Amino acid sequence: MNWSRLTTLLGLFVVIASGCKDDRPKHTDTVSSGHLDILVDESYRPIIEEQIKVFDSSFPKAEINAVYRPEAECINQFLNDTVKFIMITRELSKDEKEVLAAKKVVTTSLAVAKDAVAIIINKNATDSVFGLNELKGILTGEYNKPYTVVFDNQGSSTLRYMRDSLIPGEKMRDDIYAANGNDSVINYVSNNPNAIGFIGVSNISDFSDPEGLAFINNVKVAGIYNDSLEKVYKPYQAWIAADLYPLTRKLYYIHKETYRGLGTGFALFLKKDRGQLIFKQARLFPTKVNVVFRGAEVNNK
Repeated sequence: MNWSRLTTLLGLFVVIASGCKDDRPKHTDTVSSGHLDILVDESYRPIIEEQIKVFDSSFPKAEINAVYRPEAECINQFLNDTVKFIMITRELSKDEKEVLAAKKVVTTSLAVAKDAVAIIINKNATDSVFGLNELKGILTGEYNKPYTVVFDNQGSSTLRYMRDSLIPGEKMRDDIYAANGNDSVINYVSNNPNAIGFIGVSNISDFSDPEGLAFINNVKVAGIYNDSLEKVYKPYQAWIAADLYPLTRKLYYIHKETYRGLGTGFALFLKKDRGQLIFKQARLFPTKVNVVFRGAEVNNK
């Protein structure tokens, strides 16, 4: 190849290279730096606020902004590409996955903790134990005692879980009361003798108890009868861990990140020791680390 021809080819290569554009997205975040907006099921606000507080203190160049909404809204905004990271109490459904697949969106999900739905009643209520069939009757309006049913709001994960797990395909009664958040559920039940509330266990745990066996004292936490074991259980951490308490669910993170960005970094934090310890302290059961429970006396009354 002569020199003039080589020069011509090199020049042509430079022209072609300069005309090519790199259309790949430019990411400004890493696993420990940058900004990330996330949507979280509002039932877990205190827990995730603590997770973010510890994460941000560990990685000062990272900033996670969490917005707390009903689970249904979290999922809708995730599907509509408003956010790329959510925390909810279920995996995406087949239809939801198909919506994302049509957009060529790949998701990553993992259950990082076990939670439970606690049943709370007024301190003066005579009932203290419910079977699952009784709870079904309360939700459908067929139970013989006129309880006022209270959830945190109409789009909540707690309401969806109770409907899907206990009365799938059946109609829930029309007069269910939607309070304005978990604190409102507790306040309503504590002031209304005929009310029954459904709420995440971390919202009614007494964190001053070092044994982790006490609940707040302004309402009564009901026991749930486990039909297969013929025994009553309350939502204590050890019984949540072994699925002995019948109303046990999981907390998932789901994200769309396909590179090692801040969403990946926060996900790693949630499933590692420090994040798992925060779940344990919040009376959830961490699913990604080994936890040893000490023997303790539990009073079901």
